[in-house]
Amino acid sequence: MFNKKNCPLTDEQIKEKAKDLLAKMSLQEKVWLLNGNWDTIENRMKYDNGYNPVPIETNGNERLGINPIAFSDGPRGVVMGNSTCFPVSMARGASFDRELESRVGDAIGKECRAQGANYFAGVCINLLRHPAWGRAQETYGEDQYHIGEFGKALTEAVQDHNVMACLKHYAVNQIENSRFYVDVECDDRTLHEVYLPHFKKSVDTGAASLMGSYNKFRGEYASQNPELLTDILRDQWGFEGFTSSDFIFAIRDTKKAIEAGMDVEMPMPIYYQQNLLKAVEDGRVPEEVIDTSALRVLETGLVFQLADEKMEYTMDMVAGDEHKALAREVAEKSMVLIKNENNVLPFSKDVKKVLLAGKLAAKANTGDMGSSRIIQPNTVTQLEGFQYYFDEDVEIIHYDETELEAAKEVAKEVDAVIIIAGNDCLDEGESVIPADEELSGLDIGQLMGMGYANMGKLDFLMQMKEQAKANAPEGTDEEGVESYTDDGTGESLGGDRSSLSLKPAEIQLIKEIGDINKNTVVSLVGGSMIMTKEWDEEVPAIMFSWYSGMEGGNALPRLLFGDVNPSGKLPFSIPADESHLPYFSDSDAEITYDLYHGYSKLEKDGHKPAYPFGYGLSYTTFAYNKFELVKGEDTVTAKVTLTNKGDVVGAEVVQVYVGMVDSKIQRQKKLLKGFEKTILQPGEIKVVDVVVHIDELKYFHTESKTWKLEEGKYKFYAGGSSDGASLLTTEITL
Repeated sequence: MFNKKNCPLTDEQIKEKAKDLLAKMSLQEKVWLLNGNWDTIENRMKYDNGYNPVPIETNGNERLGINPIAFSDGPRGVVMGNSTCFPVSMARGASFDRELESRVGDAIGKECRAQGANYFAGVCINLLRHPAWGRAQETYGEDQYHIGEFGKALTEAVQDHNVMACLKHYAVNQIENSRFYVDVECDDRTLHEVYLPHFKKSVDTGAASLMGSYNKFRGEYASQNPELLTDILRDQWGFEGFTSSDFIFAIRDTKKAIEAGMDVEMPMPIYYQQNLLKAVEDGRVPEEVIDTSALRVLETGLVFQLADEKMEYTMDMVAGDEHKALAREVAEKSMVLIKNENNVLPFSKDVKKVLLAGKLAAKANTGDMGSSRIIQPNTVTQLEGFQYYFDEDVEIIHYDETELEAAKEVAKEVDAVIIIAGNDCLDEGESVIPADEELSGLDIGQLMGMGYANMGKLDFLMQMKEQAKANAPEGTDEEGVESYTDDGTGESLGGDRSSLSLKPAEIQLIKEIGDINKNTVVSLVGGSMIMTKEWDEEVPAIMFSWYSGMEGGNALPRLLFGDVNPSGKLPFSIPADESHLPYFSDSDAEITYDLYHGYSKLEKDGHKPAYPFGYGLSYTTFAYNKFELVKGEDTVTAKVTLTNKGDVVGAEVVQVYVGMVDSKIQRQKKLLKGFEKTILQPGEIKVVDVVVHIDELKYFHTESKTWKLEEGKYKFYAGGSSDGASLLTTEITL
């Protein structure tokens, strides 16, 4: 049924117990299982945080001993309280380290349970189709296999602590500003081979739940779309868990949503509860439909409620020393060195003066300010990290972009220059309020009023509304919901990116001081691809340091000064020109996706990337010496001989791509189908086994709606990135 290794009951026992409970419930009790009860006003008053300071709970059923679903958002960590803020998912994807992501999931599971949550909506596995997507930081990258492996690792680890993992946002959700109304179209092969396989992988591994997305798919909103929620999820994949809606705007019609297979409305009952009860009583929705959704919620909840506990979960786990150390380790293993001319890095520790340039160096910058925000007061900035690293032995000088002349003078005399540039919550992130209300037809105040009315709290809402408005700090709207303005400046926060480049002032800073000092590096902060072509030649070294979490400031100097050897790899391609990317619009009412994006589109169109997918440098050199294939019953094992030719220990990500030779159907030239991260000592030679499952090579046959293996010759590629010129190749007939 699910990932239920901690549950002593069999599947049949769970089903029987759920049926027995359902039979004891009234219609109202069954309906009341199917919605959350978020009270943003009360949260604001109690915790000075309107969103998710404590779990957002469904009703459950106290009479029958049925626990509520207790929701916490993610994926940077547990959104509640002051939890550990890990690097964003995109950074973690750059680690190419499944085991590391499992350890993050282990920490998240513990921090959920310690704070009363049993439902983690932080397995965000939407594919990065275009780097302008504002919410790119919440997923792992552009490749569907790679994303699927990380989603699976996080799902399994979180659920090992009896926390239900929720996959989001299902499905084809790749645009932010228009997400409340955009209608996505794609053919069946594109849907199943590019935009859904990573969801299916986590479903197959036992994920408890999926969250529907806001956008439309083929003319119907995803959170009330029977093709997505029933035909594919239930009938084709055999999913037995429950679904939940995205928040406030996702459901538009009570009858459509429940009959399509949307089980739980979150975070409050706008279209469910009273409206759903009335729809059944009036005969518009059969009671059997309610029974089906209620059983899904009961069965899933019982698996986790009745599971054996691994440990006692206590508040000292939350952002404790162990998890902070893990956050720093994740940051260190995620950063990607993409340029290092003349081995300028690592810098010598024998320095007396260091210049940090750029305003972002002094900013606690862990990502966007939407639903994934973690309020962590102990975030270490890059400036603080360098000060802690050197203590008082080294003078750390900081200038921002407005102090260009002073920075130029100091750059001449210091021992190293570190330029911090990139993005923050003003540039990219979640867009909470519909961008075009004429198209979306939505009013958040009215919808939340409906929710409060259904919860029986309308009088409380009206009484508290004026008080909340009077007491709310700057940056909140009258409902107490986080608004996206920057401290009253009126500047829009979050949303899709208006530029894929650095800001003009940052580019000028790099051009003015980048070539003054031979010991110079640009550290790129952000959650997605950043174009480098405007300034790449001005500096000898470039490091992607991401939104690196609460300990990122401590991690960066350890990489730049050689305590840690970089091992991250780009989870996306950096094109030579933006025109090489697929079409993207954040305002179109309709968009069509096809099979190609990222490195597959670059290869199809014959464009060489500036930096390829999977690329990343080390302070040592790895040689790929030999490559052979061993065929098993349902796998092909790629055996790759790897040598560390340098004099320092290092970790390399061995990547295996597969393409079909002379395929009779349209296919990408090659796709990632396996990877392994391995550590080698200086001079060590190691044979690395990368297992490719033959099922991963199948294509979706649209007529039969099944997966088929095309018989013929397959070309396997092995190396340190997707760059075809650097890959070893061999062929096998399957």
